[in-house]
Amino acid sequence: MNKPEIIANISEKSGLSKKDAEKAMTAFLETIEEALIAEEKIQLVGFGSFAVKHRKARKGRNPRNPEQVIEIPASKAPVFKAGKTLKDKVNK
Repeated sequence: MNKPEIIANISEKSGLSKKDAEKAMTAFLETIEEALIAEEKIQLVGFGSFAVKHRKARKGRNPRNPEQVIEIPASKAPVFKAGKTLKDKVNK
């Protein structure tokens, strides 16, 4: 499912126009992005949580030349952890 399909689905289920559903979805996504940039954790009870995971710098191997050791810099990555209710519904 892509963004336009999600917007159409939200519009259908909520009775909002597609334009209003798109505004709501855009606002929701921007809010999550801003919170993750500020490294805040977002918890949606029953659905899941979004957070930022810190990855330490490490050494790796060049896939084209396995003997060459390369330095992989530290980074941050957004992560999502599904909540129990969502897991239960998916596994039914």
